[in-house]
Amino acid sequence: MAKMRTVDAAVAILEKEGATEAFGLPGAAINPFYSAMRAHGGIRHTLARHVEGASHMADGYSRAADGNIGICIGTSGPAGTDMITGLYAAQADSIPMLCITGQAPVAKLHKEDFQAVDIESIAKPLTKFAMTILEPGQVPGAFQKAFQLMRSGRPGPVLLDLPIDVQMAEIEFDIDAYEPLPIEKPKASRKQLEKALDLLTASQHPLIVAGGGIINAGASAQLVELAEILNVPVIPTLMGWGAIPDDHQLMAGMVGLQTSHRYGNETFLQSDFVIGIGNRWANRHTGGLDTYTAGRKFVHIDIEPTQIGRVFSPDLGIASDAGAALDGLLELARERQAAKTLPDYSGWVAECQERKGSLHRKTNFDNVPIKPQRVYQEMNKAFGRDTTYVSTIGLSQIAGAQMLHVFGARKWINAGQAGPLGWTAPAALGVVRGTPDATVVALSGDYDFQFMIEELAVGAQFNLPYIHVVVNNSYLGLIRQSQRGFNMEQNVSLAFENINSPETNGYGVDHIKVAEGLGVKAIRVEDPNDLPAAFDKAKALMGEFKVPVVVEVILEKITNISMGVEINGVNEFEDLAETAADAPTAILTKA
Repeated sequence: MAKMRTVDAAVAILEKEGATEAFGLPGAAINPFYSAMRAHGGIRHTLARHVEGASHMADGYSRAADGNIGICIGTSGPAGTDMITGLYAAQADSIPMLCITGQAPVAKLHKEDFQAVDIESIAKPLTKFAMTILEPGQVPGAFQKAFQLMRSGRPGPVLLDLPIDVQMAEIEFDIDAYEPLPIEKPKASRKQLEKALDLLTASQHPLIVAGGGIINAGASAQLVELAEILNVPVIPTLMGWGAIPDDHQLMAGMVGLQTSHRYGNETFLQSDFVIGIGNRWANRHTGGLDTYTAGRKFVHIDIEPTQIGRVFSPDLGIASDAGAALDGLLELARERQAAKTLPDYSGWVAECQERKGSLHRKTNFDNVPIKPQRVYQEMNKAFGRDTTYVSTIGLSQIAGAQMLHVFGARKWINAGQAGPLGWTAPAALGVVRGTPDATVVALSGDYDFQFMIEELAVGAQFNLPYIHVVVNNSYLGLIRQSQRGFNMEQNVSLAFENINSPETNGYGVDHIKVAEGLGVKAIRVEDPNDLPAAFDKAKALMGEFKVPVVVEVILEKITNISMGVEINGVNEFEDLAETAADAPTAILTKA
């Protein structure tokens, strides 16, 4: 056995567990850990400008590809508390992420030492495991348990807090004798899946609701094959978007109050059976439960047993990893296909395709200032099937989800449940780290963009190129729209006359100057006809300079985006598409 510092053992464990991408800020209490990373050399570190930004970078990295686990590092005082929003976003969306904090010495933890804070207690509600490690000999086991928990059951983040004296202590450790703990995931039995398939095949108008658990399990191909064998349409949730390509004939649209398609909601309302796989029945997906559940039976398959029945009681609940459940359902479906006992759902599929071909929102507006719908139309034209979109919250995200197109798993990356403003830019940088050859396009409103705009400098410093589309209406647009119900518009305008940038015409912050000051390239667009050239220029600048490129689009200040409180009562504030020319990039159907 070799004697070494605990931090040297921890870094060796990171490499053996396959977690070698870190984001963070060094500080006095975490410097021993940084010295271990330097000595080891196998952990790449990206220096953030804010620790919350580092946590979102680690989150984005984890979401970018199957098996990724991003690491966020900082001190346990203000750095640890800055990580909390990142932990919340990861926990809410079932994302594995490892936060490591440096703490005051063990003997000082109760003495209100400088920057000492009980980060374990603060982080516990937002993690699968949070621990201040008080004994040096516990360090290897704590890391071992952390990785097992991140990967087992419903994935999620963990936080390990290391007092500085624990970091410096020496222990006996042999990395060759270290082995990752087995990953524990429930698996549906054949009998359970037979009952689920019996319920499906007894229905006339079945649907599969595909949740983010399918993407977490890397099981999108199994989902598509199952849908094709059964010939049953698929409704992806916002977190499951991309599990089936948008142009697949069985992709029936998204359902919900905001991030939904008109045809998706209409198809759901015509269904009589729904099997949800790896989904949460989130309230912005379901709306009122009486409307959502009326006239249809439900099977719910989820990796977390306590998730079943949390929102409403299904007719059948099955605790299972989504991938394992899909594998079992595929085996049964193939057997029934061979025996010719599967129902013929071609008529139902044709009905869904007809709705998909006709129920669209208009995007082809020529207004100046620009209407947001036109922006997404031009993005569909400019960016190809391999594009990975990153967004978080606001009218920009809602309208984007209604009108953009996604063609594969992990190509829509969204902080879906927490929706923290400022998440988009740092998360996009993490996605670029995780998929360096991908075309990454971020989408923000002006307020989301301003929240953590300083992280653009990280993209400039470390050459992390992506395109950031900022739709600027100089408003907190989603909050302004929600205030309509209160007959007010209170504290939601970001507009002011910028004495240094009169060219912003009262829209306030000059995002172009700020972005350029942070070392990235930026373009402003005020006429919709200039959007194609702007996107082409952005791609060229990104390729030439290897830095983020901001495309700011000046929108009309007041736009209400389609949404409602029931899936059968979504308010449409703009003209609907009556002809193909009204929505030239809408996906109709694919034979």
